[in-house]
Amino acid sequence: MSSIDRSQSVGGTRTYEVRTYGCQMNVHDSERLAGLLEDAGYVRAPEGADAADVVVFNTCAVRENADNKLYGNLGHLAPKKASRPGMQIAVGGCLAQKDRDTIVKKAPWVDVVFGTHNIGKLPVLLERARVQEEAQVEIAESLEAFPSTLPTRRESAYAAWVSISVGCNNTCTFCIVPALRGKEKDRRPGDILAEIEALVAEGVCEVTLLGQNVNAYGSDIGDREAFSKLLRACGRIDGLERVRFTSPHPRDFTDDVIAAMAETPNVMPQLHMPLQSGSDPVLKAMRRSYRQERFLGIIEKVRAAIPHAAISTDIIVGFPGETEEDFEQTLHVVREARFAQAFTFQYSKRPGTPAAEMDGQIPKKVVQERYERLVALQEEISWEENKKQVGRTLELMVAEGEGRKDDTTHRLSGRAPDNRLVHFTKPDQEVRPGDVVTVEITYAAPHHLLAEGPVLDVRRTRAGDAWEKRNAAEQAKPAGVMLGLPKIGAPEPLPVAASGCGCD
Repeated sequence: MSSIDRSQSVGGTRTYEVRTYGCQMNVHDSERLAGLLEDAGYVRAPEGADAADVVVFNTCAVRENADNKLYGNLGHLAPKKASRPGMQIAVGGCLAQKDRDTIVKKAPWVDVVFGTHNIGKLPVLLERARVQEEAQVEIAESLEAFPSTLPTRRESAYAAWVSISVGCNNTCTFCIVPALRGKEKDRRPGDILAEIEALVAEGVCEVTLLGQNVNAYGSDIGDREAFSKLLRACGRIDGLERVRFTSPHPRDFTDDVIAAMAETPNVMPQLHMPLQSGSDPVLKAMRRSYRQERFLGIIEKVRAAIPHAAISTDIIVGFPGETEEDFEQTLHVVREARFAQAFTFQYSKRPGTPAAEMDGQIPKKVVQERYERLVALQEEISWEENKKQVGRTLELMVAEGEGRKDDTTHRLSGRAPDNRLVHFTKPDQEVRPGDVVTVEITYAAPHHLLAEGPVLDVRRTRAGDAWEKRNAAEQAKPAGVMLGLPKIGAPEPLPVAASGCGCD
């Protein structure tokens, strides 16, 4: 082993790094990939390491320049790999599912290419590539096993992603995800609840239910009210303090879901509801199965049932054929809905989607001008909505790494029940990530709130205990926790150890 090899190893064990692009589903898949590699004996590369023994790219195919970004990163690693015998590079995720053999042709130094349906094969493919000394390309056409049966290395001791479904049955003309993730497959409710119970037994107090179209849950198992039932069942899990979900689709957002949100105390007053466009003709061209009136009706019902709900959205500017009148309709919906936050995107061609071949592609200059007007309007609304929080007393779950300036400002950061980010004055007593503090909001900015006065109360939690225990136990190795699919029934104690693709 060369000196460079030794410098990147931990105790002689091969190191790994997972680089993640895209949606929350990819973030959670990366936790699975990390868990698989650690289960196979790898350890995470130290922070600041020049390169790991194995570098895994978990890719996204949503943006037009996704492939350029990947090949640029692969090109950057090529000389490092050439100077470091034994180093391996793997490419997975949606772009790998789409491009398949193209990746190895363009970057022959890549060792493994795997798809969205067979992430569990990564350790085997790495070993096969090492032994056979040739690239391994294996793309499954359908899901081999639900990802939650795989080991996981969670990034947080107090909050966790929980997949309830994979795939999507929609046919939006701008989105390539259904072609890459496949048709929707739902997990059994008992398996989902067993996983959540096991997480809570470890100290997790917040879960986010994940699906490409999360509130369509039940379509695969023949129960149209399965999602609302699942939310209510989460409310009966002792120790589970906060439940969130992403991303829903307006088509499937029914009154029983709104009632479940309003009537289940641990389901947070937060909703991410992708709009994409406020124009009915554009929504039709996008093949979205709702129109402006339906969307605003959902917002109105949610606000009536949950007055303090913070609602966020996704919006695409410059979809093919979008006129100035169409764009004005989007601005109208933004004014009416008064989103707390909007994730705004300039339309980008997704190769392989119907929209990429549509007439009426909008010039970049026009798209940019509309985008800037939308952002300016939403910034104004976000600030106005945040100002309404001033004077309120809120319970915050203390977060880890949320405030970039916390060290210099002597503040900590946390998330309110509606998921607003709040920076607060550091109290005299110890406060750990996962603990809960009560503060009074004194100042509002467009993207965060401040609580500049003294903390009113500190509640130490099992989640904070879990964070503290994890850090104490793993000083010499990367933080994380391994978790496979829990058994149904009372969970056994486990060792203690974070806007979907935005296309919904």
